[in-house]
Amino acid sequence: MSRPTHETHGAYTPPVPVRELIAHSADGARLHVEVHGPEDAPAVVLAHGWTCSTAFWAAQIRDLAADHRVIAYDQRGHGRSPASDTCSTEALADDLEAVLAATLAPGEKAVLAGHSMGGMTLMAASARPRFREHAAAALLCSTGSTRLVEESRVLPMRAGRLRTRVTGAVLGSRAPLGPVTPLARRILKYATMGPGSSPAMVDACARIVHACPRTVRHAWSAVLATLDLDRGVRELRVPTAVIAGTVDRLTPVVHARSLVAALPNCVGSTELPGLGHMTPVEAPDLVTARIRELVTTYARPAEPPKAAAGTENTRTAVEGAEIKEGA
Repeated sequence: MSRPTHETHGAYTPPVPVRELIAHSADGARLHVEVHGPEDAPAVVLAHGWTCSTAFWAAQIRDLAADHRVIAYDQRGHGRSPASDTCSTEALADDLEAVLAATLAPGEKAVLAGHSMGGMTLMAASARPRFREHAAAALLCSTGSTRLVEESRVLPMRAGRLRTRVTGAVLGSRAPLGPVTPLARRILKYATMGPGSSPAMVDACARIVHACPRTVRHAWSAVLATLDLDRGVRELRVPTAVIAGTVDRLTPVVHARSLVAALPNCVGSTELPGLGHMTPVEAPDLVTARIRELVTTYARPAEPPKAAAGTENTRTAVEGAEIKEGA
């Protein structure tokens, strides 16, 4: 599969990887994997969300690759990973295990970060042996474990059965998205981003999302519509941080708060005022800093892991974000 159309200059241009490889999942699905940065550096694994690709993590890869080994992969059917007849949370978990096996040495630890469906991938794989072998800590960005369609606020309607039914039809539409036009950018910004998102941010996200084949978009929408990963949240025992935008319409902040309450080892939650669903693009520096913090605290062999934060809540303003430690 050819590389999707994306920005060719600027902060959101995907960096050139040090190497590329194909990971083979349990059912034979082929996954495009990129490795960036020094081979002997601490490892970070990035899992993107629905309708996105490795290009979505461009800002994080560009920064982290200076002193981390950054592993990013295209979910099946997305980016340069061919589509598969199988779309399920089990397949997401299989695929992540395949990527970990192909890129990490036995027993090697990494910080795993997932955005949206990528976060759901981490939840789906949380009880898997290979996940537990390699995961030092996790970051969940703009994601949820269940009731995605019911809680979605993409449509300005009163909550209830009608909104749920219409939202499901819209998100699961088979209609092509077409070219990236000014109208398409406005629609995408309203549905997935905060009102203050810059034109460059909106354009980068639009190019990535519009590159996703409509058949793939529809197939995965059916999985998300019936999602139930509450058990996976309870099995996610590694130190886990949560990030969410307060005006996220796709996965409203109620999902993040539910995750924080259910995670066995939550080491902090960050609510970003005025930001939407695309937090790694809308707040690239903050998301990158959170990943770095998790690596420094839990994944550097030279330093013993620090104890998880206590039960008392503290609040610190960081670039307009509300940080709740030990949530």
